[in-house]
Amino acid sequence: MMSRLLPAVSGRVPGVPPTPAMARVVGLLAHRWFSGAFRGPLQVIRCPAPQLHVSGPAMAASQEDFAKAMNQVKLLKEDPGNEVKLKLYALYKQATEGPCNAPKPGMLDFILKAKWDAWNALGNLPKETARQNYVDLVSSLSASSCSQVTPAADKKQAESDSLVVTSEDGITTIRLNRPAKKNALTTQMYRDIMRALEAASEDSSRITVLTGSGDYYCSGNDLSNFKDIPPDKVEERAQSSAVLLRDFVDCFIDFPKPLIAVVNGPAVGISVTLLGLFDVVYASDRATFHTPFSHLGQSPEGCSSYIFPKMMGPSKAAEMLIFGKKLTAREALAQGLVTAVFPDDTFQKEVWARLKAYAKLPPNAMRIAKRLMRHQEKEKLHAVNAEESRVLAERWVSDECITAIVAFLSKKAKL
Repeated sequence: MMSRLLPAVSGRVPGVPPTPAMARVVGLLAHRWFSGAFRGPLQVIRCPAPQLHVSGPAMAASQEDFAKAMNQVKLLKEDPGNEVKLKLYALYKQATEGPCNAPKPGMLDFILKAKWDAWNALGNLPKETARQNYVDLVSSLSASSCSQVTPAADKKQAESDSLVVTSEDGITTIRLNRPAKKNALTTQMYRDIMRALEAASEDSSRITVLTGSGDYYCSGNDLSNFKDIPPDKVEERAQSSAVLLRDFVDCFIDFPKPLIAVVNGPAVGISVTLLGLFDVVYASDRATFHTPFSHLGQSPEGCSSYIFPKMMGPSKAAEMLIFGKKLTAREALAQGLVTAVFPDDTFQKEVWARLKAYAKLPPNAMRIAKRLMRHQEKEKLHAVNAEESRVLAERWVSDECITAIVAFLSKKAKL
């Protein structure tokens, strides 16, 4: 299938159905990409390519490198998309024939017009530079290339023992991976999730999913984070933890792509309060939602003190956030916290079928729709997050909170 990406094979953009509607879209995208997206005639991501030998004092790609790159395109496992195909076509034509010398197609010949626009946009780019850029672009698409293109590299960058990050079928999945500890969040996991979200916001995936391994979605904070703190360092630790929490929640507020929670089991604490910042929440009918803040002498976070009352009404929010009422999946659905509930035995199959369908939707359209829905609240959410974090820093050093946590940890030790 990938052999169709070689631009010299046919007179149309390979892999693009020759319908007028799609052709118009491709033409517009190509014109926008080549006319406005680059500061110079062409800029591509440059990544190491061990399989290609680059020689010469100016590191210009040889004809052998160029031929290898053309063959390498055939080996691509995933379709790189129409915009990239147009770039490959234009660079190939520029590298082999020089500046565009073909007559401009008619306005109604959408496919040829898109290809002509792409090639013509390169202007007088030298053949040698076009050849090098073609080699670099193919290298950036190859399976062993850079993390900005290859999902496997994203995984290596963001993965840790407690967090597994994968990217497949246009979906980046961030999976909490401490099933023996009910996926309780350590301080390091906060940092790892932030890095994973940052990478996912820039990778080639279209949607991002957060889920858990094993029976639990997430049991909230690992309270051992609060153990072994020297008495003279308690306040300092509280302040640094509040900053980490604020930055962590900000990552969810600012995340630009569709963000979906796949709640595979019970959720506790911050894993519940964050759900208001997700775009969609799918839950197994085995899931529960519990925010026992008052029981631990603490206060709400994740912007829940603002979002939950708006979402479910003040009294229902108070039952959860003040009195710690645990909701079933069906109750959470009725209160607007959850989008849909599925039987546990078919949960994974049904949810991932939906997610794969969503990942085929136009990515820019989804991002724009999310921005329109969210941008008016962003400033308010950041302010709420900052205030919640500040209050929590005060709670963590209060006698009430310390006593409650010590009692909880003592109870656990006796079990």
